[in-house]
Amino acid sequence: MYVIPFSMGPVGSPLSKIGIQVTDSPYVVASMRVMTRMGGKVLDTLGDGEFVKCLHSVGQPLPMEKQPVNNWPCNPAKTLIAHIPDQREICSFGSGYGGNSLLGKKCFALRIASRIAKDEGWLAEHMLILGITNPEGQKKYIAAAFPSACGKTNLAMMNPTLPGWKVECVGDDIAWMKFDSEGKLRAINPEAGFFGVAPGTSMKTNPNAMLTIQKNTIFTNVAETSEGGFWWEGLEDETPSGLTYTSWLDHKNWHKDMLTDTGKKILAAHPNSRFCTPASQCPTMDPAWESSEGVPIDAIVFGGRRPEGVPLVYESFDWKHGVFVGAAMRSESTAAAEHVGKVIMHDPFAMRPFFGYNFGDYLGHWLSMENHQGAKLPKIFHVNWFRKSSEGKFLWPGFGENSRVLDWICRRVDGEDNSKKTPIGLVPTKGSINTDNLEPVDMDAIFDLPKEFWEKEVQSIRTYFDEQVNRDLPEEIANQLNALEERVRNM
Repeated sequence: MYVIPFSMGPVGSPLSKIGIQVTDSPYVVASMRVMTRMGGKVLDTLGDGEFVKCLHSVGQPLPMEKQPVNNWPCNPAKTLIAHIPDQREICSFGSGYGGNSLLGKKCFALRIASRIAKDEGWLAEHMLILGITNPEGQKKYIAAAFPSACGKTNLAMMNPTLPGWKVECVGDDIAWMKFDSEGKLRAINPEAGFFGVAPGTSMKTNPNAMLTIQKNTIFTNVAETSEGGFWWEGLEDETPSGLTYTSWLDHKNWHKDMLTDTGKKILAAHPNSRFCTPASQCPTMDPAWESSEGVPIDAIVFGGRRPEGVPLVYESFDWKHGVFVGAAMRSESTAAAEHVGKVIMHDPFAMRPFFGYNFGDYLGHWLSMENHQGAKLPKIFHVNWFRKSSEGKFLWPGFGENSRVLDWICRRVDGEDNSKKTPIGLVPTKGSINTDNLEPVDMDAIFDLPKEFWEKEVQSIRTYFDEQVNRDLPEEIANQLNALEERVRNM
């Protein structure tokens, strides 16, 4: 049995919280050492104070009744993860992997923390935090919520293509935001590491992540090369020839055309395989990423993977409308979620799996931020890097080119008059997104708002609210939906 005292956030920061996890898994100990601040200094800081209680077992008492598959003890048939928000407790049984065993991550930092945040008047959110500096040296901080597989880590570690711009990473997954004495929301990344999805990560898509994981990193459910290295789908063009591969399921001499007995394609790495790596190794970490005071948030961005209908970027009309935009978020499902295939799912605030209390009350809590004395709230935006043409090709190049959208967002924060009103929000005026040296992009198509699409979108949002929130839906959010429906009707 292992006892792990850990701090979510810099040890001793007024924005941080402490937990103690008891576990029977050495994998958990090693991973928590990467993902949190852990050890005696945490106990010294805790003293006789309050902490979140985290109890974990892989669910395979010794002596084991049968040998574990691939030496990985767990008990999927009896897996149970329970959260007790009133008592600040988490109990996890049967899982030997990821967020259901590393209890400081989603269990504590989102589900329990979101409830603590409601009680104490702050926000615990599934958001990256980045710092962006323009060529004049002016810096802003942005918090952004995206469901899985929407490029959250890529955005947090972006290399901007716009000359003279710099993006630095504060965090790639979770943000805790509290008001400072001047009414500004300040955010910390409560984690000390990155627990990133491996497949698709490469020097082309995210060079900073690849540089981060070259040492002190735990890889799970990836393939192994004959040289003892890691491998996954997406590294095909970056791997020396002559290597052989063992898949995550121990298929020797794996190759890309390998099939199961039933004709199903065998992947080298699990679609949700992970790297667990220290944030301090990232070459673009922000100098203030471990600041006890947190960084001041100038903009909040919501986003999703929407192949049609949703423009590249738009700004909310005001805070209430911004909360509605977050509540109405939808995205194609991913391997990290429980649904398989390309289904457009509702994922409000990218928090659908992580709410620690009633969703209607959560919306009310977000709305209440406006009532904080002297609040200077950030502007709220929505982005969509994934819109496709009628031929099924992406309309926007994404990756480092997304800095062009962040540039527009920063100028909106500064009060620049570069937007026009539409039924869904404020979109960039023609020419206000910097397209210098960009391959030709059909900007008309990427900002097109088809009336029929938005009529269906309104109906889908209404059905979701009726079925999932019902009478708990705050009146302000219902009014926002009605107003959107009226504006769409008049398109």
